[in-house]
Amino acid sequence: MEKTLQKYLLYFKKLIIDRAHGIVPHKPVLLISLLQTFQTCVNDSKRIRTTPELVAFFKTNWALLVTTNHHCRFTLPFYHLKSDKFWKLVPKVGFEKIIHFSASMRSFANLNVAVDYAVLNEDLFLLMKDPKSNIILQQVLLDEYFSAKRSYFSFSSEKQQQLFDDIENKILNESSEKYRLEIQALIQQQNDEEIFIRGNLFKREVPKIYDHTCAISGMRIDATISISMIDACHIVPFSKSFDDTIKNGIALCPNLHRAFDRGLIAFDENYRVLVSKHFQEQNSNYGIKAFEERELSLPLNESYWPMKSNLSWHRENVFQE
Repeated sequence: MEKTLQKYLLYFKKLIIDRAHGIVPHKPVLLISLLQTFQTCVNDSKRIRTTPELVAFFKTNWALLVTTNHHCRFTLPFYHLKSDKFWKLVPKVGFEKIIHFSASMRSFANLNVAVDYAVLNEDLFLLMKDPKSNIILQQVLLDEYFSAKRSYFSFSSEKQQQLFDDIENKILNESSEKYRLEIQALIQQQNDEEIFIRGNLFKREVPKIYDHTCAISGMRIDATISISMIDACHIVPFSKSFDDTIKNGIALCPNLHRAFDRGLIAFDENYRVLVSKHFQEQNSNYGIKAFEERELSLPLNESYWPMKSNLSWHRENVFQE
C-alpha cells in the first residue's frame, strides 16, 4: 500500500490544472471534500455521485480555503478531473457523446442530466477508505495548494451539518415568499450548489415529516438499504414557485405522484382526494378511483400541512376535472 500511496501523492501534487495566473483551486477542493466523505462514512463506494453531502463539503471547504477571486463551481472539477489518471466519467444512457463537449458541461443541471457518476481507480478507492492514508492524502493537498491556509484549516463535519440544519429549518419554517426571494437571489448569483442542496433536502425532509408514508394510500416500506418508496411531491412545481418549503410538499408513492403531476388527481380544500373523470381504468387492486374522497393522512403538526392556496393552484392549473 505504501508504494500505491506514494504514486497518488505524486498525482495529487501534479493535478492537471491552470497554473498560469495562480493555482485554480477547484480540483484540490473537490478531492479534499471527497476524502472527507469517506472519513465521515457518508460515502463507501468508488462510484462518486453528486450527493448533497459531497456538494456541501465542497461549499464549506471552498469558503475556508479559497482566497482568490475564482468562482465556487462544483461542476468544473467534477467534469475536468477526467483529464487526470484516476477519475473516469460514466455517462447516462443517451449522453455518451455529449459528455465529450466541455462547453455543454458547465452548468450543474447539465452535469446531472448527462453524467451518472465518476469512478475512482480501485487502488485509490482503497486508500481513501483507509483512515491513515486518507489523512495523508488530505495533508498533501492542503500543503501543495493551500499552504497559506494550512495551519488554520481544521476539518469538522459540523460545518457541513450546520449548512444542512440551516436549510432544513428554512424548508420547515420559512414562509413561501421569503424562500422564493432567497432562491431568486441564488439564481442571480449562479449558486447552483446551494439550489441543488436545497432541492435534495426537500426530497428527504418531506417523506420524513410524513413518516415515510404515502399521504393517500398509506403505503410505507422500510428497507434495510437506502431506498425510498415515497416521493416528495411539489404541489406547485418548483420551476414556477421556487418553493421548497414543507407547505408546498406532500409525500406520495411514485404512481400517485405521477398521477398528481399529470392532473389525474387533486385535493380539495378539506384535504380530500379528487379523481379526474377524464380517464378510464380497468378493475385493479392498484386503481386510482378507489381513493376518491379519501381524506389525506397529514403530519401531526398542522403547521406542516399543505397550504390551501397551493392546492387551489393545482386544481385550477393542472387538475383535469
